[in-house]
Amino acid sequence: MSRADLDKEPRDVAAMFDDVAPRYDLTNAVLSLGRDRGWRRATARAVGLKPGERALDLAAGTGTSSTALADGSGATVVACDFSLGMLREGLRRNARERVSFVAGDGLALPFGDKAFDAVTISFGLRNLHDLDAGLAELARVTKPGGRLVVCEFSHPTLAAFRRVYVDYLMRALPAIATTVSSNPGAYVYLAESIRAWPGQRALAERIEANGWTGVAWRDLTGGIVAVHRARRPVAT
Repeated sequence: MSRADLDKEPRDVAAMFDDVAPRYDLTNAVLSLGRDRGWRRATARAVGLKPGERALDLAAGTGTSSTALADGSGATVVACDFSLGMLREGLRRNARERVSFVAGDGLALPFGDKAFDAVTISFGLRNLHDLDAGLAELARVTKPGGRLVVCEFSHPTLAAFRRVYVDYLMRALPAIATTVSSNPGAYVYLAESIRAWPGQRALAERIEANGWTGVAWRDLTGGIVAVHRARRPVAT
């Protein structure tokens, strides 16, 4: 059983995701009570891809978010992840004309400057070894005026709901993962990393400090998840 700690050593995190890849999407659906599909649709709407555009989906895993972005948009989507196990699973399930799968590190992306009209990352920003460097690297590969969308677990806005949610994270989530996941220990890491993650406003400030402007967010499911949007400034 592999489990990354909150220091997030890249090799440990990649090994953890390799291990859970075959049942990753099923486990997410169970643990989110099916709400993960709605979160992906909301993210795709926020990105708002247009025909002919090129988008990067970082930490794409098996490509579920990438295919949601590509479907019906007329855009080309690059699904990038550093877990080869997740990419192999994604290729096996989701080989599509408008989605390509690429292995890459979010802190040293294998793409040139200004390569994408939009970049997005869903439930993967927490796993970057260096959050600020990752946000700056995403800005590097985005065209001036291009957009960033981050979908990530966040902090419920109502205090009573937040207490219930934290109790679910630390008690119920690992117990449920034991019955459906190939690596329950990975979901202990998930719960701990969500609890330690900055809230909506704090994350917005980090995004703005690393090459982005016009940062705003929308809470989903009472703030369990937040979708942050921003743009890369146009050079003057």
